[in-house]
Amino acid sequence: MKLNKITLAVTLLAGSSMFAAVAFNDAQMTPTSKSAAENAANEQIVQNQAMLAEPSVVAQLQQVAVINTRVGDYQAEVIGYGEAAPRHELMLAAEVSGHVKSISDQFESGQVVKKGEVIATIDAISYQQAVTLAKANLAQAQLNLLEEQRQGEQAKSEWKRSGLAGEPDSPLVLRTPQLAQVKAALENAEFDLKKAQQDLEKTQVTAPFDALVVTRDVQPGSYVQSGTQVATLYSIDEVEVLVPLSENQWSSLPSFDNDQLKNAPWPVTLQSSDGAHQWQGYVERIEQHLSLETRQRSLVVVVDQPLEQSVDLYPGTFVTASISGKHLDQLWQLPSSAMSQKGELWFVDQEGVLTSTPAETVFEKDGYIYVSPNISTSTNQNTSFNIHESNSTQVVKRPLSSFQSGMKVLPKVEG
Repeated sequence: MKLNKITLAVTLLAGSSMFAAVAFNDAQMTPTSKSAAENAANEQIVQNQAMLAEPSVVAQLQQVAVINTRVGDYQAEVIGYGEAAPRHELMLAAEVSGHVKSISDQFESGQVVKKGEVIATIDAISYQQAVTLAKANLAQAQLNLLEEQRQGEQAKSEWKRSGLAGEPDSPLVLRTPQLAQVKAALENAEFDLKKAQQDLEKTQVTAPFDALVVTRDVQPGSYVQSGTQVATLYSIDEVEVLVPLSENQWSSLPSFDNDQLKNAPWPVTLQSSDGAHQWQGYVERIEQHLSLETRQRSLVVVVDQPLEQSVDLYPGTFVTASISGKHLDQLWQLPSSAMSQKGELWFVDQEGVLTSTPAETVFEKDGYIYVSPNISTSTNQNTSFNIHESNSTQVVKRPLSSFQSGMKVLPKVEG
């Protein structure tokens, strides 16, 4: 307790000394020098505030990357997607009944067979017998015709010797109906022989075109009936890719019809889904109807000899089709990142204020989007400007979901 009293006394004594010193110094200063010191101090404070105020404001503004737009002329490129498919896909079926006697070594899945090549044979004994019987019936019909013709000649001769004028009352007298009947029988016998010969030929199952064997559905000894599936075949002379396009994409393509495409096919580059391989094709025709599923119209891209390319293009391959379009002018070339998820472009005006507008991409190519600049924007302060008339328009390169129209930012120009 004694120590605390001593400490308190020393503290009071020191404070009194400091107050006295300050009072003495203040008393020694003249009013003029005191006022000058205060003014100098105030001016220094104002200068410090001015120096600190501007950096603090700038520091509070969000910095955004922008690019200066340039209007230019570009060749449109339309990108579509599709699946390579054979021009002809055939479920080959037997046309006659019988046991499968043999199959070709080439008649295996993955093998290629040539048009007319025999891939399987069916037991032909009964069909050979049918041909022989048809030949016998045809010979009999030919004999019947000869006999009827002779009898008809004899009937006419007897009618003339009878001395009767005019024609007989019944055509049976001159054997006209009998002759017509044997002629019809002969014609029927000829068709029977033709059919029997065709059935015999069909015991040899042949490839209807150059084809890839996808499946083989019979074995040696299998019994097949007419209509039984024997194999699945894909034609290999060309593949087709059906590419559906939107109306906006169609507007970027030249106006051509199927007659023009026959004389001047439109080139197309196809690329595998992983981007590792490319093939050159052409637009062979365009469809004249809308798909009930996609509500889009499609064009058909063809690649000739797909299995003879440097890299084979197999049926079933998913591809990206790049189609050269029209030359379009007055477009902006912007990075794809400039389009927000809502389909909007964001701009920074001369005062650093953000504004946005919906925009539609005319086409895309190599990571860029091409947009028409003939659009107007407005801020939430009900002010607007026409982008096309602006000499310098800054487009935000990577818009954020937190952006709001009228928001002030600090733009930073990037390449």
